[in-house]
Amino acid sequence: MESLRNTHKILMKERTSAIRRGLLDTIDNRARLIAIKGSRGVGKTNFLLDFCKEHYKDDPSCLYVNINNLFFAMEGLYNFAECFYKLGGKVLLLDQIHKYPNWDKELREAYDRFPELQIVFTVSSILRVKSNKYLQGIVEMYNLSGLSFREFLELETGHKFPVYSFEEIVERHEEIVDDILEKVRPLAFFNNYLKYGYYPIYLEEKSHIDYLLKNINLTLEFDIPYNNQIELKYLTKLKQLLYIVANGNSNINISKLSARIGVSRATVLNYLHYMKNARLLTLLFDKESDDENGLKPNQVFLHNPNLLNAVCLDNTDALMIRKTFLASQLCAVARLHYSGNEDLLVNRKYEVSVRQSDDKGRVRDSVILMTDMIEKGEKNIIPLWLAGFVY
Repeated sequence: MESLRNTHKILMKERTSAIRRGLLDTIDNRARLIAIKGSRGVGKTNFLLDFCKEHYKDDPSCLYVNINNLFFAMEGLYNFAECFYKLGGKVLLLDQIHKYPNWDKELREAYDRFPELQIVFTVSSILRVKSNKYLQGIVEMYNLSGLSFREFLELETGHKFPVYSFEEIVERHEEIVDDILEKVRPLAFFNNYLKYGYYPIYLEEKSHIDYLLKNINLTLEFDIPYNNQIELKYLTKLKQLLYIVANGNSNINISKLSARIGVSRATVLNYLHYMKNARLLTLLFDKESDDENGLKPNQVFLHNPNLLNAVCLDNTDALMIRKTFLASQLCAVARLHYSGNEDLLVNRKYEVSVRQSDDKGRVRDSVILMTDMIEKGEKNIIPLWLAGFVY
């Protein structure tokens, strides 16, 4: 226990945060069991340390531990929580809890036995938390996304910018843009964000493509097979599917994908949903589809433009990158569906189309045109970069 406390103290003493994530403001700190869910590379560990520093700082009744520590292989999670609680512990921050067997069962036991103990834990985006049979009804779950374009701008410029809902952006985008332009020229940073700005690690990693490819391979070779009981001999099929989807347009044909990679239609659908849960893909369904599990998606995007750049390298389609950007920003805060006529249906209300600035094609007045490479819009024409301010 003492060595874990020393590690905690060192981490807190050395902690300097480059950015304060907006999710910190949404967490209900009164909840006894809090899950922070996110994919590889979005900053779950840093977020947990920032949560600790903001709320508990030098409080000795709070302890951060990484479940990867070999200590837990011998002592066990529940036994550790019991010892911590008996020694006066009140807040336990558990990082990468999904790497511990039976983590959900032992968390439930600790929750039931120690009523004055708060547990905050990080977990892979692949795992179901709210519907978990041990945690259902007792856990408050929050999704940690990668950096929004707004957060990236804060990091790059040192300025602070408010968050706007998509509805606010649609209704008063000209006023909002004027306020932003007083501080920064967003287009000067936009292409860099599309290449590497979604993952906070860009501040430390020089080779962004190599880092992303490593994370993609770890997700495909370990995370997805481990959690979905996929035999290793099928890993190549997963990789082929991701590559084909990345290099195509967003509309897919399940039968053609099935024939191309040599697996059944049902297997293709399963793989797509596995990659959605791992946040490698975003799947869009028509507006009538509430239960997405197992359904055929109408549209598929890679989860964010950084992934698309990493997978496609020099073959990246500029318009597809921008459509992927829009979906990646909005899916964190809004309900997205397949539109049929346009690129997206947002919150079952707004039909949205992504356009290049020189595209003069006519559309209905009700369609929101998110337009690339314009600093400011008017009426239903909105600068695409502004979608990055929704979280």
